[in-house]
Amino acid sequence: MVVKVYGPFYASPKRVLVCLVEKEIEFETSPIDLFKGEHKDPEFLKLQPFGQVPVIQDGDYTLYESRAIIRYYAEKYKSQGTDLLGKTIEERGLVEQWLEVEASNYHPPLDNLVIQILFAPELGLPLDPKIIQESEEKLGKVLDVYEERLSKSKYLAGDFFSLADLSHLPFTYYLANSMGKEYMIKDRKHVSAWWDDISNRPSWKKVLQQFGAPF
Repeated sequence: MVVKVYGPFYASPKRVLVCLVEKEIEFETSPIDLFKGEHKDPEFLKLQPFGQVPVIQDGDYTLYESRAIIRYYAEKYKSQGTDLLGKTIEERGLVEQWLEVEASNYHPPLDNLVIQILFAPELGLPLDPKIIQESEEKLGKVLDVYEERLSKSKYLAGDFFSLADLSHLPFTYYLANSMGKEYMIKDRKHVSAWWDDISNRPSWKKVLQQFGAPF
């Protein structure tokens, strides 16, 4: 059964797509236009009651929330494709730790910057300089922790590429390419080397080639 991924053109679904490519899992996609409100369609809400993407359908199994989905496929197909969970329980613990750091510490201030700098102008909304300044300061402190960590290991969970690194790809792409904030990556030697490494993985390049840069 081919996995079906809803909303492939947006950032969070790309987290799922790159995982599927790394795990060599066949998939198809179904576009959802958020700007036209298709995520509020009653049929879509049956799949995702909060009206968000991504959602996957795998046979009669439906799952939403991108980090839950990537954990599911990394575990289900652990012996297929790239091992994204580590070989020991200790490595798995570090993968989970840094996944939580990404979700709880890294993503919120970066998401605020994306909304303010990229999406607010598109939607005709005013920028809030205070939110931008505070979010950049918070993200900078998180990246300082990353710089220290990555001075000791090639990837976040150790010397192997994992879900912890993969989960950063879509939104860090904004930071490195689209917002005029690329110095936040480049000014940190080890973070910059890490980003150059993970953003040049064939899986991520394939996702960008097929579905374009994240919205």
